[in-house]
Amino acid sequence: MAPFPKPNSDPPKHEMQYFPSMTTALPSESGEFRRVLWTGLYSQVVLMTIPVGGDIGDEIHTVDQILTFTSGIGLAQVGGREQEIKAGDMVTVPAGTQHQFLNKGPTPLILYTVYSPAEHKATTVHRTKEEGDREEDEGIDKPPAWSQRSKRENEKEGLVG
Repeated sequence: MAPFPKPNSDPPKHEMQYFPSMTTALPSESGEFRRVLWTGLYSQVVLMTIPVGGDIGDEIHTVDQILTFTSGIGLAQVGGREQEIKAGDMVTVPAGTQHQFLNKGPTPLILYTVYSPAEHKATTVHRTKEEGDREEDEGIDKPPAWSQRSKRENEKEGLVG
């Protein structure tokens, strides 16, 4: 797999962003806890690696989240329900729903997630969960203002029509 392209820090251009082998090559190519791959006007794609024995942290977002697991095994805890998860599985987390994902296997639990709208700064790369927690607590890891606008605002700006 080629290195990940530089993430966009401005509103996306009207062009495709291609990420080959997202479900087959990630175990050997990823390593950071969190890496934003792309941020759109209404969504964001983020790659995550949960280390052996690790978790993402018990949390509630104000955005929808869809997680697709590409490697490893774990446990999803979403809205009071538990589900064993493995490579090839997808889990949805509606906005406002408490959730936690734990690595229960002998290898990293790797996934990509789609937030709608964006949840993180467009150029975020966190090597560890602790780094991510610190940047969130300090207000450093905030989504760009342009990714939080309404459809009407984006139409007015001429970004969609």
